[in-house]
Amino acid sequence: MLTYEKELWTAGVETIAGIDEVGRGCLFGDVVAAAVILPQSLVIDDINDSKKLSEKKRESCYEVIMEQAIAIGIGRVSADVIDQINIKQAARLAMKKAVEQLSIQPQYLLIDAEKVDMPYPQLAIIKGDQLSQSIAAASIIAKVTRDRLCHEWDMLYPGYGIAIHKGYATELHRAKIIELGPSAIHRRTFLNNIINEQLELF
Repeated sequence: MLTYEKELWTAGVETIAGIDEVGRGCLFGDVVAAAVILPQSLVIDDINDSKKLSEKKRESCYEVIMEQAIAIGIGRVSADVIDQINIKQAARLAMKKAVEQLSIQPQYLLIDAEKVDMPYPQLAIIKGDQLSQSIAAASIIAKVTRDRLCHEWDMLYPGYGIAIHKGYATELHRAKIIELGPSAIHRRTFLNNIINEQLELF
C-alpha cells in the first residue's frame, strides 16, 4: 500500500496528497471527495478501499487518519451542479475543491483513476484505493463524511430511507422515489436515465 509513496519519497517528494471521491453512482445528494496528506512514518493497519471495510473498521481508520494526517481537505458538489455538468466532471470538481481545502500545499497528487485540473504533478492509479495508503485514506474520509451527511439528509428528506441505502439505486430507494416523487436534492439526470420508464415526472 506504500509502493507509490515510497518511490516519490525516495525522489525527494515530501507532501503527497491521496485523493478519492464517493457517491458517483448515487441518485441523491452531493458527490464528496477527500484529499489526505499522511506523514511518512504512518502505517495504518488493515487500511483498504473504504467499500471493502466494515462500518466499524472504516470508522476506526477514520479516527486514526483524522488524528494523524498532516492535512485533510473535503470537497463537495451538489446534485444541481451534477445535473448541469455531469457526474464525471462533478467528481473531478469535488476532488479539486478537496485539494484546495488542504492547509498544506501538496507536491504531488495520487488519484484514484482520475485527473484533477490543477498545476500539480499527478498520477491516476486504477484501483488506487486498493494500492495506495494515501488514496485509501482519502476514500475512507470521503465515505465516512458522506455517510454522515446521509443521516442528516434522512432527517431533512424523510421517507426515502437515505440513511439505509445512502442514496444508491436500491429497490427500496427506487420504490420510494416512485411513491413520493424526487426530493429537492435528487439528481434529475440520474432518475431520467435509470427509472424514467416508471415515472411520469419528466
